Amino acid sequence: MDFDFSPEEQKFADEVEQWLVENHDPVVMDHHRENFTQLADTPERRDFMRKLADKGWLGMSWPKEYGGQEIEGVYEYILNEALSRHAAPQIGKGVGIIGKTLIRHGSEKLKKEFLPKILNAEVEFAVGYSEPNAGSDAANMQLKAEKVPSGWNLNGQKMWTTSAHFADWYWVGARTDPDKSKHDGLSLFLIPMDHPGLEIQSMPTIGKDTTNQVFFEDVFVPDEYLVGKRGSGFQYIAEALDLERFTMFTLSPIVNRTDLLVEYAKSATRDGIPVKEDRDTRRIIANIVTDTAVAKGLSTRFVCAAASGGKPPTIPSSQYKLFTTTLSQRVCNEALDITGMPGTIREGQEEAPLLGRFEGAYRATMNETVGGGGSEIQKNIIARRHLGLPKNF
Repeated sequence: MDFDFSPEEQKFADEVEQWLVENHDPVVMDHHRENFTQLADTPERRDFMRKLADKGWLGMSWPKEYGGQEIEGVYEYILNEALSRHAAPQIGKGVGIIGKTLIRHGSEKLKKEFLPKILNAEVEFAVGYSEPNAGSDAANMQLKAEKVPSGWNLNGQKMWTTSAHFADWYWVGARTDPDKSKHDGLSLFLIPMDHPGLEIQSMPTIGKDTTNQVFFEDVFVPDEYLVGKRGSGFQYIAEALDLERFTMFTLSPIVNRTDLLVEYAKSATRDGIPVKEDRDTRRIIANIVTDTAVAKGLSTRFVCAAASGGKPPTIPSSQYKLFTTTLSQRVCNEALDITGMPGTIREGQEEAPLLGRFEGAYRATMNETVGGGGSEIQKNIIARRHLGLPKNF
């Protein structure tokens, strides 16, 4: 497999890099937010996304009939990784997940209403799958959607909705057919976040940022805001999760932390002895650098698998998500071991190695192995769909 960009792709990568350097804004670009840099959750960060829209860089891989350029997904990958490398907001749920799902399955009304807004960076979404008794097991969600004249009434609760406190619209899975199997009884809806029947309660996390629980009380959703076919929600959610596992978990933060750890080990000492002279430390860092290169290969493999269009590739998505998020956590864990007791000093303190970057990053990585489907779920997908193992092996 050729890991190098073509001359045209490299030209685009250079253009994006130069633009990001010229448009650097410390209010918008903050590496200490770690994976949450992806969110356009402040006015300044939403303004930044509108600048990307003005450049024509949102939805580049979309069909031309929906406002895209129909170019290969590698350009979207180049853009997203560059944004992540600069700790800037990324193409996110709208372009990378919801827009692509609407293109494949949405009605013409939903396409006309939402796709232009996504391309113009006029709308932000929250995703509602997880519930108190349905975390990574999306098929077990119980949010009740009862059919009423001209629409649906939704009652119940969602958990861990990261963007609910700032998003404009809610992309929600609910059970419309309780008499059918759990995989066949789900449907997807789009709901405005300012709906009077929604109550949002914020929940701070160990990873420094906020997630939310959302309560539904007689939330009426018109029929036209049902996404696709009734009862096909699990299929759409599965496809959207394949996109999320790649789009929302970029490689650049891992590369950045790996580079920081290597540079630290070159000059740091412990008990008066250079860290780089310790055999175990050299072995640990060599493994991390090697695995970071493997993660790059997995990301390239996903881009190649997705290039043909159609249904997102499930197996490469799960392989990439499982490997990179566990690696992300491992890099921070090993860095804390190498830096020793000073490494546990709270982020931002001057006496902490690298200003406590790895202390803060480690807390942030706790969320990565859960979002988009936990590591155990990814292992099950790989075992059954790739290795052909039985469900209850």
